[in-house]
Amino acid sequence: MLSLTQGTFVLVSGRLGDVFGHRELLLAGGAWLTVCTLASAFCNNFFAFVTMRALAGLGGAFIMPNAVAMISSTNPPGRVRNLSLGLFGASAPMGGYFGALFLGAFLQRTEWKWFFIFIACFGVITFVPLWALSPREPPVDRHGKIDCIGSALGTSSLILFNFVWNQAPSVGWSTSYEIVLLISSIILFGGFLLWEKNYAAEPIMPLDIFKAPSFLTLLFVVLLNYMAVGTVIWYQVLWLTKVWHWSPLQFAVGWTPFVICATGAACLAAWMIPRLAAQWILAIGTVTILVSSVLMATVPVHQTYWAQIFPSIVLFSFCPDFVYTAGQIIASNSVRRNQQGIAGSVIGTLNLYGCSLGLGFASTIEDQIAQTAGQIMGYRAALYFAVAISAVALILDVCFVRLVKDDREGWHESNEFELSEQAAATGVRLPNA
Repeated sequence: MLSLTQGTFVLVSGRLGDVFGHRELLLAGGAWLTVCTLASAFCNNFFAFVTMRALAGLGGAFIMPNAVAMISSTNPPGRVRNLSLGLFGASAPMGGYFGALFLGAFLQRTEWKWFFIFIACFGVITFVPLWALSPREPPVDRHGKIDCIGSALGTSSLILFNFVWNQAPSVGWSTSYEIVLLISSIILFGGFLLWEKNYAAEPIMPLDIFKAPSFLTLLFVVLLNYMAVGTVIWYQVLWLTKVWHWSPLQFAVGWTPFVICATGAACLAAWMIPRLAAQWILAIGTVTILVSSVLMATVPVHQTYWAQIFPSIVLFSFCPDFVYTAGQIIASNSVRRNQQGIAGSVIGTLNLYGCSLGLGFASTIEDQIAQTAGQIMGYRAALYFAVAISAVALILDVCFVRLVKDDREGWHESNEFELSEQAAATGVRLPNA
């Protein structure tokens, strides 16, 4: 639920940061996330706990694109921005790893609620110094307006579509409200596109950012990659904990190669941006998740960790950061300086929403196969789904994405659209000073 709400509302929060200030939205998100995490420790029933985790996702949605926008708007295109975004990308695998490690330790030594109290305290010691030390800056679009209708249509369609696919394995497609909600989500998304194109004075998602050559295909490649990432993460957890019966702490230790390699991958991706065309950086990331998925889908029930699980984890660690860093850098360089929140929202939405959506599709496949062939075959079928979508992403990337190296340094003035020579590498508009 946390990833669902976070992935959905990330679309809106970047624009809110443009208007009200990225720093203010980041701090508000940090405070909200901390409060909801603390409240989760005192929930005495499952419904209340799930509700608080879903609400916590709003805090994450406010943090992610506005942190990216602060980096992108204060650092001009070039090596410093690339490295900064690479390090920011590395924070995700590091946070996930240490979270799993601490969770395993808390579950073995004490009650689960103390883990959430610990995380809430960590939030306080993170965001209070950030509030005290970070400089105040005027919003980049102080007099801009919020597209409330577009926001409502867009977030509603995303929530319903994701809810339908994640709920389907539990209730089945024969449930009437599943079909009604699926059709409703499609209608709402069509209304969102129509409103943004023809009626919104200041759209929450300016459709002209998709006019750059290959940009829309690039985003589709990123979405498919993160759908595969969400699937592989979940089924690695299930395989190690349900099939191999590892404890949470054993799982965290077994995932140590992931955090080491993923941290290096984020920095390596930033280094590669000015040296290699973006589609090839994305292709490398896609190949790693493709091979990792194949290794997980074919792993025997009785096998040593080092034979297939270990190389799968190592290869998988390169995909999220290669795809995220390349996609985020290209997106931030594709729009004007006062649209950095929108750029961060686009990639952030694909990142978080893709992980949740991919898991919804994979779980549906697992449920259908498991009914006739058993649970393990259900896991394998879900992982083969990850193989298929990553293969599609690789084909689209290699055949249709054409973005040359982005080796610019500093802000540059441009016409409204500069889609020739080097500007064709990075999208619609070069940022304005």
